[in-house]
Amino acid sequence: MFSPVSVGGISEVIVAQMRALIREGKLVPGDRLPSERSLCQRFGVSRVTVREALRVLEAGGLVDIRVGARGGAFVTKPSSERVGEGLAELMTLAPMTGGDVTEARLIFELGILPLVVERATEEDIAELPSLVERGLDALEDGTYTMATSAEFHVRVASSTHNPAIEMHRAARPRTGPRHHDPPPAAHRRPASGERRRRGRRSGRAGEARLARRLTR
Repeated sequence: MFSPVSVGGISEVIVAQMRALIREGKLVPGDRLPSERSLCQRFGVSRVTVREALRVLEAGGLVDIRVGARGGAFVTKPSSERVGEGLAELMTLAPMTGGDVTEARLIFELGILPLVVERATEEDIAELPSLVERGLDALEDGTYTMATSAEFHVRVASSTHNPAIEMHRAARPRTGPRHHDPPPAAHRRPASGERRRRGRRSGRAGEARLARRLTR
């Protein structure tokens, strides 16, 4: 009827209980967990098992382990970066093509525009043109990267003021390199001055259209 339980299995039970307490609001951000010795006594397990459980919770972004006289394990606030890392890892390992990623990106980014138009603040709107300008400058001097692109799109997503959208978008910059590796610099055709000027004018026109939509 009963199966042997490994140390890893016991630590998973502890992790599940901790997650449930956090989810139910019985443990809130800033709360300090009992000491390792106290947890060992409460769960009836060894210190090795407790430490393994705490490492899992820390890796999941649920607790922050601090050292020193005032150290210990503290419940943390939800982090879009942590969620983004997990989602990015799943997307990186999943069998998908660059076309799949592009299709999802188009649906997602066009879908959030109504919320951006409705909720963007004056600060949000004021910051977008400078990001576009930096991107155009980077294109012109050959320093444009995935991070450059992500900076603008993450800022647009944050203009929805929807935490779920921000968490989802946080994963996107990490998924690009595998599916959309830019061609080596030696294989890129250098842009002429006129093409660069056209690109800059086109970018500014797109920026103006977005700004008009946001301010209606």
